[in-house]
Amino acid sequence: MEQFNAKPKKWGSSLGVVIPSEIVQQAHIKPEQEITIFLMPAVPNPLIKKMFGTLKLKKPTQQVMKEIDEGYDEH
Repeated sequence: MEQFNAKPKKWGSSLGVVIPSEIVQQAHIKPEQEITIFLMPAVPNPLIKKMFGTLKLKKPTQQVMKEIDEGYDEH
């Protein structure tokens, strides 16, 4: 997965983003190829900040992370 920052520009009544040529080459993207783009605004969502740390788990966070890592080792 590649990551880059971009500023959307007006394209008709929509917005468009230019994918840098380095990313196109690294990811082997071809014209008309369907890709998936994940959006993450540069400005953090204030609701996420407010909610951070409010989730109460039955297990310590470190134990949960260890179990997640073990799950990846199986594949």
